[in-house]
Amino acid sequence: MRILHRVPDSVLWLLAAVAPFGENIAKHARAHGVAAERILFAPDRPPDQHLARLSLADLFLDGQPYNAHTTGSDALWAGVPLLTRRGTAFAGRVCASLLGAAGLPELVTESQEQYEDLAVRLATEPDAFAAVKAKLTRDCPLFNTDLFRRNIEAAYSRMWEIWRAGESPRAFDI
Repeated sequence: MRILHRVPDSVLWLLAAVAPFGENIAKHARAHGVAAERILFAPDRPPDQHLARLSLADLFLDGQPYNAHTTGSDALWAGVPLLTRRGTAFAGRVCASLLGAAGLPELVTESQEQYEDLAVRLATEPDAFAAVKAKLTRDCPLFNTDLFRRNIEAAYSRMWEIWRAGESPRAFDI
C-alpha cells in the first residue's frame, strides 16, 4: 500500500482467489487510503494465456516470507523484471537466485525500505526501468539450457574424476 501511495497512477495486479480474498484485500486497501479500484484481480487461465497476459505487467513485486518460485520464473520468461527482498530461509531466497541467474542482482534488496524505494524508482524513472528491462533477455544463463547442460555434465565429470582418484567428495567450482 505504501508503494501504491508513492506511485499514484499505479495498480496492483493479483491472481484472483476464492472469497473472501478479494474483499479482504479491498478492505485493507481502503483502510490504508488506497482506492480498491486500484487492485485488479486476474482470473486463473491456462499456462499459455497466463504467460501472454503476464507480459503486459511492468514490474513483478515479489513477496515475503515466501517468494514466487514458478511464477517468478514465468515473469522473467515473459520479460517482466522482478523485484525481491532476500529472505532468511530457502523459500524466501528463491527469487534472489533467479535474479542472479538472469543477470539482474540489482533487483535483490536487503530491507523493506530498499525494496519499496527501488519499486518506486523503477515506477517513476523511465530511464532506470528501461535499463533494467534491457538486461532481461531470454539468452541469460537462467534460460540457457545448453549452458546448464554443459555445466552439469562438467560437474558430473569432475565428481567422477574425484571418485576414480579415490579422493573423498568435496566442493568444487565449475
